[in-house]
Amino acid sequence: MSDASVRAGTDSIEQLAESLHEALIRARPVPPLTERNPALGVADAYAIQQINLGRALAAGATLVGRKIGLTSEPMQKLLGVDEPDFGYILDSMLVPDCGTIVRSRMCAPRVEPEIAFRLSRPLSGPGVTIDDVLDATEYVAAALEIVDSRIADWRITLPDTVADNASSGMVVLGSWVDIKDVASLGTVAASFAVNGVTIDSGLGSAVLGHPAAAVAWLVNALAPFGTGIEAGQFVMSGSITGASFVDTGDTASAQLAGLGTVSVHFA
Repeated sequence: MSDASVRAGTDSIEQLAESLHEALIRARPVPPLTERNPALGVADAYAIQQINLGRALAAGATLVGRKIGLTSEPMQKLLGVDEPDFGYILDSMLVPDCGTIVRSRMCAPRVEPEIAFRLSRPLSGPGVTIDDVLDATEYVAAALEIVDSRIADWRITLPDTVADNASSGMVVLGSWVDIKDVASLGTVAASFAVNGVTIDSGLGSAVLGHPAAAVAWLVNALAPFGTGIEAGQFVMSGSITGASFVDTGDTASAQLAGLGTVSVHFA
Protein backbone atom coordinates (compact mmCIF):
# COMPACT_ATOMS: atom_id res chain seq x y z
CA MET A 1 0.00 0.00 0.00
CA SER A 2 1.38 3.44 -0.85
CA ASP A 3 1.64 6.25 1.69
CA ALA A 4 -0.84 8.27 -0.36
CA SER A 5 -3.54 5.65 0.14
CA VAL A 6 -3.79 6.28 3.88
CA ARG A 7 -4.28 10.03 3.92
CA ALA A 8 -6.72 11.27 6.54
CA GLY A 9 -10.29 11.71 5.47
CA THR A 10 -10.26 9.05 2.75
CA ASP A 11 -11.54 5.50 2.63
CA SER A 12 -8.91 2.86 3.28
CA ILE A 13 -7.84 0.12 0.87
CA GLU A 14 -9.79 -2.40 2.94
CA GLN A 15 -12.94 -0.24 2.95
CA LEU A 16 -12.79 0.24 -0.81
CA ALA A 17 -12.27 -3.49 -1.38
CA GLU A 18 -15.28 -4.27 0.82
CA SER A 19 -17.36 -1.73 -1.09
CA LEU A 20 -16.54 -3.35 -4.43
CA HIS A 21 -17.23 -6.80 -3.03
CA GLU A 22 -20.68 -5.72 -1.87
CA ALA A 23 -21.34 -4.03 -5.23
CA LEU A 24 -20.51 -7.30 -6.99
CA ILE A 25 -22.71 -9.42 -4.71
CA ARG A 26 -25.67 -7.06 -4.87
CA ALA A 27 -25.17 -5.90 -8.51
CA ARG A 28 -25.45 -2.33 -7.26
CA PRO A 29 -22.73 0.06 -8.47
CA VAL A 30 -20.89 2.43 -6.19
CA PRO A 31 -19.40 5.89 -6.80
CA PRO A 32 -15.88 6.03 -8.27
CA LEU A 33 -13.26 4.98 -5.74
CA THR A 34 -11.08 7.88 -6.82
CA GLU A 35 -13.78 10.27 -5.62
CA ARG A 36 -13.75 8.62 -2.19
CA ASN A 37 -9.95 8.56 -2.08
CA PRO A 38 -8.45 11.06 -4.55
CA ALA A 39 -4.94 9.82 -3.72
CA LEU A 40 -5.72 6.27 -4.88
CA GLY A 41 -2.96 5.06 -7.20
CA VAL A 42 -2.58 2.08 -9.51
CA ALA A 43 -0.50 0.13 -6.97
CA ASP A 44 -3.27 0.69 -4.40
CA ALA A 45 -5.84 -0.44 -6.97
CA TYR A 46 -4.04 -3.73 -7.60
CA ALA A 47 -3.85 -4.20 -3.83
CA ILE A 48 -7.65 -3.86 -3.69
CA GLN A 49 -7.97 -6.35 -6.55
CA GLN A 50 -5.75 -8.81 -4.67
CA ILE A 51 -7.82 -8.47 -1.49
CA ASN A 52 -10.99 -9.44 -3.34
CA LEU A 53 -9.24 -12.26 -5.20
CA GLY A 54 -8.06 -13.62 -1.85
CA ARG A 55 -11.59 -13.27 -0.48
CA ALA A 56 -13.01 -15.28 -3.40
CA LEU A 57 -10.38 -18.03 -3.16
CA ALA A 58 -10.93 -18.34 0.58
CA ALA A 59 -14.64 -18.82 -0.12
CA GLY A 60 -13.89 -21.76 -2.43
CA ALA A 61 -13.54 -20.20 -5.87
CA THR A 62 -10.84 -21.40 -8.26
CA LEU A 63 -8.57 -19.15 -10.31
CA VAL A 64 -8.91 -20.43 -13.88
CA GLY A 65 -7.41 -17.60 -15.89
CA ARG A 66 -6.58 -13.96 -16.39
CA LYS A 67 -7.91 -11.15 -18.53
CA ILE A 68 -6.19 -8.24 -20.20
CA GLY A 69 -7.96 -4.91 -20.59
CA LEU A 70 -7.25 -1.59 -22.26
CA THR A 71 -5.54 -3.17 -25.25
CA SER A 72 -7.07 -0.73 -27.73
CA GLU A 73 -5.56 2.67 -28.42
CA PRO A 74 -8.91 4.52 -28.05
CA MET A 75 -9.48 3.10 -24.55
CA GLN A 76 -5.90 3.86 -23.52
CA LYS A 77 -6.29 7.45 -24.71
CA LEU A 78 -9.63 7.74 -22.90
CA LEU A 79 -8.00 6.83 -19.58
CA GLY A 80 -4.71 8.57 -20.30
CA VAL A 81 -2.53 5.45 -20.17
CA ASP A 82 -0.05 3.82 -22.52
CA GLU A 83 -0.34 0.17 -21.49
CA PRO A 84 -3.06 -2.38 -20.64
CA ASP A 85 -4.27 -3.57 -17.26
CA PHE A 86 -5.21 -7.04 -16.01
CA GLY A 87 -7.67 -8.90 -13.82
CA TYR A 88 -8.51 -12.44 -12.71
CA ILE A 89 -11.06 -14.99 -13.93
CA LEU A 90 -12.71 -17.41 -11.50
CA ASP A 91 -14.58 -20.61 -12.25
CA SER A 92 -17.75 -18.88 -11.08
CA MET A 93 -17.38 -16.36 -13.91
CA LEU A 94 -17.55 -18.95 -16.71
CA VAL A 95 -20.68 -19.29 -18.85
CA PRO A 96 -21.17 -22.14 -21.38
CA ASP A 97 -21.19 -21.33 -25.07
CA CYS A 98 -24.80 -20.57 -26.13
CA GLY A 99 -25.59 -20.22 -22.44
CA THR A 100 -27.73 -17.67 -20.63
CA ILE A 101 -26.81 -14.89 -18.22
CA VAL A 102 -29.37 -13.35 -15.91
CA ARG A 103 -29.05 -9.66 -16.71
CA SER A 104 -30.03 -8.57 -13.19
CA ARG A 105 -26.88 -10.22 -11.82
CA MET A 106 -24.81 -7.50 -13.48
CA CYS A 107 -24.60 -3.72 -13.22
CA ALA A 108 -24.02 -2.40 -16.76
CA PRO A 109 -22.71 -5.23 -18.96
CA ARG A 110 -20.95 -4.80 -22.28
CA VAL A 111 -19.79 -7.60 -24.56
CA GLU A 112 -16.63 -7.84 -26.63
CA PRO A 113 -15.11 -10.61 -28.78
CA GLU A 114 -11.65 -11.93 -27.96
CA ILE A 115 -9.19 -14.77 -28.53
CA ALA A 116 -8.56 -16.96 -25.50
CA PHE A 117 -5.21 -18.72 -25.03
CA ARG A 118 -4.92 -21.94 -22.99
CA LEU A 119 -1.43 -22.87 -21.87
CA SER A 120 0.03 -26.36 -21.82
CA ARG A 121 2.90 -25.35 -19.53
CA PRO A 122 3.53 -22.62 -16.95
CA LEU A 123 4.73 -19.25 -18.14
CA SER A 124 6.31 -16.58 -15.98
CA GLY A 125 8.24 -13.38 -16.59
CA PRO A 126 10.09 -11.18 -16.91
CA GLY A 127 11.37 -11.25 -20.47
CA VAL A 128 8.54 -13.31 -22.01
CA THR A 129 8.13 -12.82 -25.77
CA ILE A 130 5.44 -13.51 -28.34
CA ASP A 131 7.31 -16.66 -29.37
CA ASP A 132 7.38 -17.85 -25.76
CA VAL A 133 3.60 -17.41 -25.55
CA LEU A 134 2.98 -19.27 -28.79
CA ASP A 135 5.28 -22.11 -27.71
CA ALA A 136 3.46 -22.42 -24.37
CA THR A 137 -0.04 -22.25 -25.86
CA GLU A 138 -1.78 -25.51 -26.73
CA TYR A 139 -5.25 -24.26 -27.67
CA VAL A 140 -7.01 -21.04 -28.65
CA ALA A 141 -10.71 -20.29 -28.77
CA ALA A 142 -13.22 -17.70 -29.90
CA ALA A 143 -14.51 -16.06 -26.75
CA LEU A 144 -16.78 -13.34 -25.44
CA GLU A 145 -15.94 -11.28 -22.41
CA ILE A 146 -18.83 -9.64 -20.64
CA VAL A 147 -17.21 -6.66 -19.02
CA ASP A 148 -19.09 -4.98 -16.20
CA SER A 149 -18.36 -2.02 -13.99
CA ARG A 150 -19.25 -1.90 -10.33
CA ILE A 151 -18.43 1.80 -10.66
CA ALA A 152 -21.59 3.80 -11.33
CA ASP A 153 -22.18 4.82 -14.95
CA TRP A 154 -18.75 3.52 -16.02
CA ARG A 155 -17.21 6.74 -14.64
CA ILE A 156 -13.82 5.08 -14.34
CA THR A 157 -10.24 6.20 -14.12
CA LEU A 158 -7.40 3.69 -14.38
CA PRO A 159 -7.28 3.03 -10.60
CA ASP A 160 -11.06 2.57 -10.55
CA THR A 161 -11.11 -0.13 -13.23
CA VAL A 162 -7.98 -1.88 -11.92
CA ALA A 163 -9.44 -2.10 -8.42
CA ASP A 164 -12.69 -3.41 -9.93
CA ASN A 165 -10.87 -6.45 -11.35
CA ALA A 166 -10.23 -4.64 -14.63
CA SER A 167 -14.02 -4.36 -15.03
CA SER A 168 -14.33 -8.14 -15.42
CA GLY A 169 -17.77 -9.72 -15.46
CA MET A 170 -18.19 -13.10 -17.10
CA VAL A 171 -16.52 -15.12 -19.85
CA VAL A 172 -17.95 -17.34 -22.58
CA LEU A 173 -15.54 -19.73 -24.28
CA GLY A 174 -16.12 -21.35 -27.66
CA SER A 175 -14.58 -24.68 -28.67
CA TRP A 176 -10.84 -25.02 -28.12
CA VAL A 177 -8.83 -25.26 -31.36
CA ASP A 178 -5.28 -26.61 -31.60
CA ILE A 179 -3.07 -23.57 -32.11
CA LYS A 180 -1.16 -25.50 -34.79
CA ASP A 181 -4.31 -25.43 -36.91
CA VAL A 182 -4.48 -21.62 -36.92
CA ALA A 183 -2.30 -20.00 -39.57
CA SER A 184 -1.86 -16.58 -37.95
CA LEU A 185 -3.64 -15.18 -34.92
CA GLY A 186 -2.75 -11.66 -35.98
CA THR A 187 -4.84 -11.98 -39.14
CA VAL A 188 -7.84 -13.73 -37.58
CA ALA A 189 -10.93 -11.83 -38.72
CA ALA A 190 -13.68 -11.31 -36.15
CA SER A 191 -17.28 -10.31 -36.70
CA PHE A 192 -19.32 -9.24 -33.68
CA ALA A 193 -23.13 -9.14 -33.66
CA VAL A 194 -25.98 -8.39 -31.25
CA ASN A 195 -29.37 -9.92 -32.07
CA GLY A 196 -28.03 -10.98 -35.43
CA VAL A 197 -27.01 -7.47 -36.48
CA THR A 198 -23.29 -6.94 -37.05
CA ILE A 199 -21.98 -4.31 -34.65
CA ASP A 200 -18.29 -4.28 -35.53
CA SER A 201 -15.49 -6.29 -37.09
CA GLY A 202 -11.74 -6.40 -36.81
CA LEU A 203 -8.53 -8.42 -36.95
CA GLY A 204 -6.49 -10.05 -34.24
CA SER A 205 -3.79 -7.46 -34.87
CA ALA A 206 -6.07 -4.87 -33.22
CA VAL A 207 -4.83 -6.32 -29.92
CA LEU A 208 -1.39 -4.72 -29.44
CA GLY A 209 -0.39 -5.74 -32.98
CA HIS A 210 -0.79 -9.44 -32.14
CA PRO A 211 -2.92 -11.04 -29.40
CA ALA A 212 0.06 -13.09 -28.20
CA ALA A 213 1.85 -9.78 -27.55
CA ALA A 214 -0.89 -8.96 -25.05
CA VAL A 215 -0.41 -12.31 -23.31
CA ALA A 216 3.35 -11.70 -23.16
CA TRP A 217 2.70 -8.28 -21.63
CA LEU A 218 0.45 -9.86 -19.01
CA VAL A 219 2.94 -12.53 -17.98
CA ASN A 220 5.67 -9.91 -17.60
CA ALA A 221 3.31 -7.62 -15.68
CA LEU A 222 2.50 -10.45 -13.26
CA ALA A 223 6.19 -11.08 -12.49
CA PRO A 224 6.49 -8.34 -9.81
CA PHE A 225 3.53 -9.98 -8.04
CA GLY A 226 5.47 -13.25 -7.86
CA THR A 227 3.09 -15.15 -10.11
CA GLY A 228 2.49 -16.16 -13.72
CA ILE A 229 0.10 -18.28 -15.76
CA GLU A 230 -0.15 -21.95 -14.78
CA ALA A 231 -0.55 -24.91 -17.14
CA GLY A 232 -4.22 -25.38 -17.95
CA GLN A 233 -5.14 -21.77 -17.21
CA PHE A 234 -6.31 -19.49 -19.98
CA VAL A 235 -5.91 -15.83 -20.86
CA MET A 236 -8.44 -13.49 -22.45
CA SER A 237 -6.16 -11.47 -24.68
CA GLY A 238 -8.24 -8.33 -25.25
CA SER A 239 -11.06 -7.07 -27.43
CA ILE A 240 -10.70 -7.29 -31.22
CA THR A 241 -13.60 -4.89 -31.82
CA GLY A 242 -15.51 -2.28 -29.91
CA ALA A 243 -17.75 -3.36 -27.02
CA SER A 244 -21.55 -3.17 -27.05
CA PHE A 245 -23.93 -2.64 -24.15
CA VAL A 246 -26.50 -5.42 -23.80
CA ASP A 247 -29.78 -5.79 -21.95
CA THR A 248 -32.45 -8.35 -21.15
CA GLY A 249 -33.48 -10.27 -24.26
CA ASP A 250 -30.28 -9.60 -26.20
CA THR A 251 -28.09 -12.28 -27.76
CA ALA A 252 -24.46 -11.45 -28.47
CA SER A 253 -22.33 -13.55 -30.81
CA ALA A 254 -18.97 -13.51 -32.53
CA GLN A 255 -17.47 -15.40 -35.42
CA LEU A 256 -13.70 -15.66 -35.61
CA ALA A 257 -12.20 -17.06 -38.79
CA GLY A 258 -10.58 -20.42 -38.12
CA LEU A 259 -11.76 -20.46 -34.52
CA GLY A 260 -15.52 -20.79 -34.92
CA THR A 261 -18.43 -19.01 -33.26
CA VAL A 262 -19.48 -18.24 -29.71
CA SER A 263 -22.66 -16.71 -28.30
CA VAL A 264 -24.54 -15.84 -25.12
CA HIS A 265 -28.09 -14.76 -24.28
CA PHE A 266 -29.24 -12.32 -21.59
CA ALA A 267 -32.45 -13.24 -19.80
